[in-house]
Amino acid sequence: MSSRLLLDRNAGVLRHAAFGCFDPGARVWRPGPASGTPVALREAVRWLQRESGRPCRPPIGVIGAREATEAQLAHALALGRGLAEMGLALLCGGLVGVMTAASKGAAEAGGTVVGLLPDGDWRTANPWVTIPIATGIGVARNALIARAALALVAVGGGYGTISEMAFGLQFGKPVLAVGGAAPLAGVEPMATADEALERIARVVLELPAKEA
Repeated sequence: MSSRLLLDRNAGVLRHAAFGCFDPGARVWRPGPASGTPVALREAVRWLQRESGRPCRPPIGVIGAREATEAQLAHALALGRGLAEMGLALLCGGLVGVMTAASKGAAEAGGTVVGLLPDGDWRTANPWVTIPIATGIGVARNALIARAALALVAVGGGYGTISEMAFGLQFGKPVLAVGGAAPLAGVEPMATADEALERIARVVLELPAKEA
């Protein structure tokens, strides 16, 4: 738990000992008193998404291998579940492998899954996708995923995933790597899905990558 992150549920205000009061609409910290009950990062995001009335709307992208290992599938499942539990929407390519595992984890936890499909037929989406978007533009949709996501988490993957990671970096998005994803310059390596979820919570709340 971050002892510097404080939540005043009665006033409907999230505060930080160093940064002040969080403005959910603008996603910025403004000067203000540091008072409230200490709250964990993910619980703070859950409050933002479900109780503040002004949630962070951009989705979090999960990208990765179509032919994934069991370990990679487990990472993806945990990522999808964790994002949904925080009230964050999941964006993925909508197909198989890591995409299916992440979609399943999110859907089973009651989350929303947006699948940006390369094909022109929405029926190619895996069964866990809530909103299938049939782009019909092939691998060019990789750039759309990177542009639309607030942040990207790569789980393993080959050239297609690397292209999405590179687009994300080019667009100035935080890009995280789990489960053997390519170690590109600028990508933040994460040991576990849990560590990646903590980092995503910091991205949503516009907090530094690590507590000072």
